[in-house]
Amino acid sequence: MNNEQWGTRAGFILAAVGSAIGLGNIWRFPYVAYENGGGAFLVPYLFALLTAGIPILILEFGIGKKGGGSAPLSWRNLNQKWEWMGWFQVLISFVIITYYSVIIAWALSYTKLSLNLEWGDDTKGFLFGDFLGVTDGVWNMGGLQTHLILPLVIVWSIVFITLYKGIKSGIERVSKFVMPLLIFLFLIITFRGLSLEGAAMGLNHFFTPDWSKVWHYKTWIAAYGQIFFSLSIGYAIMITYASYLPKKSDVNNSAFITALGNSGFELLAGITVFSILGFMAFENNVNISEVAAGGIGLAFVVFPKVINTLPAFNNLFGFLFFGCLVLAGITSAISIMEVVVAAIRDKFNLTRERAVVWVTAVSFSVSLLYATGAGLYFLDIVDHFINSFGILLSGLIQLILFGWFYKLRDIREAGNATSDFRIGAWWEIILKFITPSILLFIYAQNLIGAFREPYEDYPISALLTLGAGSVLLVMAIAWFFTRLSWKHSKSLNKKGVA
Repeated sequence: MNNEQWGTRAGFILAAVGSAIGLGNIWRFPYVAYENGGGAFLVPYLFALLTAGIPILILEFGIGKKGGGSAPLSWRNLNQKWEWMGWFQVLISFVIITYYSVIIAWALSYTKLSLNLEWGDDTKGFLFGDFLGVTDGVWNMGGLQTHLILPLVIVWSIVFITLYKGIKSGIERVSKFVMPLLIFLFLIITFRGLSLEGAAMGLNHFFTPDWSKVWHYKTWIAAYGQIFFSLSIGYAIMITYASYLPKKSDVNNSAFITALGNSGFELLAGITVFSILGFMAFENNVNISEVAAGGIGLAFVVFPKVINTLPAFNNLFGFLFFGCLVLAGITSAISIMEVVVAAIRDKFNLTRERAVVWVTAVSFSVSLLYATGAGLYFLDIVDHFINSFGILLSGLIQLILFGWFYKLRDIREAGNATSDFRIGAWWEIILKFITPSILLFIYAQNLIGAFREPYEDYPISALLTLGAGSVLLVMAIAWFFTRLSWKHSKSLNKKGVA
């Protein structure tokens, strides 16, 4: 039985914001915005926030609070036939944490490397060669990169200890410490970036609107993809966190605070990243487009180059930047793991401690695959398919089930009864008609794109086995767990109705 609860509302919100603010806010949003119209991108981004981000957050908070348990338990308690959906979301989280933890380990290693700028002048060659030992093809696994084992163990140890201690003493306490620290350190980086010569040029490129891109469907796909990616919706994190709320907790206002806090940090990250890229372009007398990048390339290739070029305090700046990546990643990793731990704990009636031990052991073992010479290939392919097909499919099914086969009004009224402000019928209209239609279009475009040309020119065998295979395996294992009988749980609604 789930007896744990958040100690304070602030603790819950900080944990939810900590889950939302992750690596993607820092290395994904700035480049996505830049590539899709700069300042003009804020139009579809805000529309996606209002029609998908906040409404779905309210829905997932409502599901968790009303369902009263982990994702499978909450879905089953609302409708006995929907347990599979909960396991689908849980297993998506499991897949994500196995490679997300490895990226945090990279950032932890680079935090140490920054003290002596050990990556040298050829930052790209160092990352893919000396550091990751990337092989010449997907199916050439190479050896285990032993220097990654210690940072990976440290990351998993932090996650393990936090979850082992529970909600109040673990997740809430860590969130209350880490989130203010992250904001403080990131503001230092922001002020430093804004003080650099060429910063204004970078900000000009970031904010200058290209209105021609606003009406292109790819811009809207990018906006909705960013909202799903950054707000942790669609893979049961917010459902799980909300299940630990007291019955009289506010969910509407908490959803707005979480979403706006996340978006505020993304905007701050955009300002920070492009002020620094402006400096880089100025120093090398090149256009901003020649230094702008996103994802792993931005964090582990471009930024080390920037750090090398800084006129002073290079080591400190590098330590702060990669330290921020670690902090942002850790809070997200904790939330992703809690989804899996809570589900296993509820299904098999285990103690928290035992569930944490088993889930961590399995997850850590799988994560070692991404620490091999072919690990970067595995990570790229699996991440692309899980995000483009797994999470989007989860979000779409979730909206269809609740919009058309469940009384959304029940969740809305339950939330309104305990919230600072009430949401109206507009919320139901958005979740029933507008957002599902948009997600269906995006999903169709992703499918068409997958058949049109192989992702990043990877071998078809790798895309089918690692990419499509990971999504199908998640579905199959979800079905398997659904078929298993529940161990005794007082929180289990035997009739499977709300």
